[in-house]
This record gives sequence, structure tokens and C-alpha cells, in this order.
Amino acid sequence: MRAKKVRIGIRSVDDMLDNFVATGEAIERGDSVKEQPHGVYFTNLDAFRKALTQKRLELLHIIRIEKPESLHQLARLAHRDIKNVSIDVKYLAQIGLVDLKERGKSIYPTVDYEKIELDIAV
Repeated sequence: MRAKKVRIGIRSVDDMLDNFVATGEAIERGDSVKEQPHGVYFTNLDAFRKALTQKRLELLHIIRIEKPESLHQLARLAHRDIKNVSIDVKYLAQIGLVDLKERGKSIYPTVDYEKIELDIAV
């Protein structure tokens, strides 16, 4: 079985805008456009470090392995306060690393990948 992975990259705003413009120009010309790799991109290494702290990486691991049925269960498994876990999980969902699903009145997080691949442009 092949491991699913998510790509995390660090690219400058200028690089992202240049790619966007080039894609738009290719579409206008009627050229085929090469699909860009899907992932989560940060503008610099500091932004990446702030986003993927050790505690957030631990939450991703617990979500993938334990498959908690609620944020409360995740907080218990992580031995952390529910408020802080909730903030971290909502942030991870906002940047696309966690999916939040509903079951009845409960919200639970899911992770559908096994690896994170870091891509840094130099």
C-alpha cells in the first residue's frame, strides 16, 4: 500500500504570484496548463515553524493513529486542555491539514495522509 502524503512548501509571495500570472496567461493563449502539486505553502520558514509546532504535529499523529471521535477525546488523548486543542485543530483545518466532520452534535477531526513532505524552493 502506498502512503498518502501531503506536501508543505515554502515559497515567496512573488514566486506564487508569478506562477499564478503564468498560469492565467497560458489559459488565455489556450495552452494546456500543467497541474501544480497540491499542498500547503508558507511564505517563509518562520511562518512554517509557527504553524507546525511540536504540539500541533503531535495532534496530527494522534488524529491519524487514534481516530478520536470528538475534540474532547482528542484533548484527553493528548493530555491537553480542550480550549488549546480546539484552537490548534481549527487552525490546522484552516490551513488544510485536518478535516473537521460532524457526527450528531459532535465535531471530530480526521487526517487522510501518513506523511508530510517538505518542499523548500532555493
